[in-house]
Amino acid sequence: MRIIGDIPHPSMKITVFKMDNKLSVKFETGLYEQTFKFRESNELNGFDAMQRLVDEQFIQEVLEGFAKLHQVKNAAMGRFLPKAGEEVFEEII
Repeated sequence: MRIIGDIPHPSMKITVFKMDNKLSVKFETGLYEQTFKFRESNELNGFDAMQRLVDEQFIQEVLEGFAKLHQVKNAAMGRFLPKAGEEVFEEII
């Protein structure tokens, strides 16, 4: 897999990769990342085509996906960690 380009964005790192007959675009922000993979075709065949594919609507939906990922992570951490005010004691046998 090799990097064929970066798409500038103020709040995310957007990287385009190529491997065999596939193109991938990876979005990264903070502790989260989303990757979308596409089969290469006559129309979708390189970095310029990926730049056109990754339009404002695509980016907006990716940002919404990051917000959902954050909610899922926080909910899981809330279930995992003890509640505030609860004391946790070791079990003594």
